[in-house]
Amino acid sequence: MKREELVSYLEQLLETGRFRDYCPNGLQVEGRAEIRRIVAGVTASQALLDAAVARGADAVLVHHGYFWRGEDGRVVGLRRERLKTLLANDLNLLAYHLPLDAHPELGNNAQLARRLGWEPAGRFGDQEIAWYGRPGAPVSTADLARHLAVALDREPLLIGDPAREVRRIAWCSGGAQGYFEQAIALGVDAYVSGEISEPTVHLARESGVAYLACGHHATERGGVEALAAHLAGRWGLDCQFVDIPNPV
Repeated sequence: MKREELVSYLEQLLETGRFRDYCPNGLQVEGRAEIRRIVAGVTASQALLDAAVARGADAVLVHHGYFWRGEDGRVVGLRRERLKTLLANDLNLLAYHLPLDAHPELGNNAQLARRLGWEPAGRFGDQEIAWYGRPGAPVSTADLARHLAVALDREPLLIGDPAREVRRIAWCSGGAQGYFEQAIALGVDAYVSGEISEPTVHLARESGVAYLACGHHATERGGVEALAAHLAGRWGLDCQFVDIPNPV
């Protein structure tokens, strides 16, 4: 598949133009013109780039790429090594951040709902990337934490009453603890995200709404993995998801 065709297809599929993001979405580093094999992962770390080279990939597809707002723009040190690997091996780097959080079928939040059997009812938060709805059946927060641990292969941090029954739930993958107050205002019993900050603990205790921090990486594996599978099925590309373990 031609690089331009793939980039154009992903731009339309993920509606990249409608998002105000912290980084550029789409082709971040240009490589060879023909793409047959893609290595996908959560973050364009050196370990993922090395895995792509070892597998003979033509492109690397990630959720977390480069060129973040406020980041040091100099190509030195670790940034130089990453770019050197991409350029020396003629690898394309494709990155989709907020578009891959928000997509209604392939996105991180859609995949969380699918894996846990949640029933989405609506969206909230900046650019409506956070979701709310209901679990498949009422469940205690303790059981919810256990289900999340199995689904995401990571033990969540639960702040709140483990016996509280969860009938309404809100969630947003990654570092979305900033949406917790909006979730509380929606009348949910529990909020699930990736990260947690110091003030979040007090909000959970004082509101009575449970907060479950399940890991930034763990909550954002689903989107890029689903997107890779979609590309394999739609275009017959060889797409391999490579999970680089990350405890946070």
